[in-house]
Amino acid sequence: MEALTAKPGFWEDSEGARGVMQELNELKSWVEPWTALDRKARELVELGELIDAEGESGMEEEFRAEVEQLESEVEELEFRNMLRGTDAERDALLTIHPGAGGTDSQDWAEMLMRMYTRWAESHSFEAAVLDLVPADEAGIKSVTLEIRGRHAYGYLQAEKGVHRLVRISPFDQQARRHTSFASVFVYPVVDDAVEVDVSPEDLRIDTYRASGAGGQHVNKTDSAVRITHIPTGIVVSCQQERSQHRNKNTAMKMLRAALYEQAMEERRKKREKIDQAKTEIAWGNQIRSYVLQPYTLVKDHRTEIEQSDVQRVMQGDLDPFIIGYLKRYGARTA
Repeated sequence: MEALTAKPGFWEDSEGARGVMQELNELKSWVEPWTALDRKARELVELGELIDAEGESGMEEEFRAEVEQLESEVEELEFRNMLRGTDAERDALLTIHPGAGGTDSQDWAEMLMRMYTRWAESHSFEAAVLDLVPADEAGIKSVTLEIRGRHAYGYLQAEKGVHRLVRISPFDQQARRHTSFASVFVYPVVDDAVEVDVSPEDLRIDTYRASGAGGQHVNKTDSAVRITHIPTGIVVSCQQERSQHRNKNTAMKMLRAALYEQAMEERRKKREKIDQAKTEIAWGNQIRSYVLQPYTLVKDHRTEIEQSDVQRVMQGDLDPFIIGYLKRYGARTA
């Protein structure tokens, strides 16, 4: 590949050259750490043989520490390899909808929105609110977040499903324990290089006045945009910007992402039906429970991973659950 970059005229095609250099850097990002780990492993083998042959007991502690460090680095590279699915490196669109439970579920949906926003911040990802519909009393009726950062979708695909909360309801005058549900959907953000067939005749585009919390209008024009894809019934909306044109462009991006994910899901189902692969993976009605009463516990029902510090989880400490899921199932591929 490096010989290719030295060919006459290579840099004249700036777009093509940029693509080649990106591919080269990607390959280097895998080859170089693997080569370093392989070299370190060989050195440790030689050191171990030396310790056995000469009885260098004073070096055993250092040797064990080096081996543990090597194991940690290999595990990190193996985990990185799990994020090599078709769309794993893409940005993510994450939507949250409250389920059964009334005001409690709407409040729970807003708590989840804060949790994912803090998770994104802890990874130096960008979290932008594309569409937010506040609830009348408390919480939200729906929200769509765009999480921007490398492997955002690769990580967050583990969060797709129904999340259950058990707590003493702050909205119940009798202070009874309530169970609330909220659903989380995650889609990869697709760019122009990915072909998604969207026919204008299949779209119904509505405009309306954007509003924020408490019913305060963002502006006095119909700048918010809602797009319905008639064949599938998929509905997306955006009210982030004051410009109707920009909101329409963002909504189209959201629609393309949803249609792309639907196409990938259909392809996965067909493949699984043929080879009966991945039968253990099931996006059931409840992937995780967050219990605040009568005890505190967060339990992922797919991996059996548990965390007793619920507040830490709600502050965005989701990596144990995400990593546990990816180690068990791997990144979803088309």
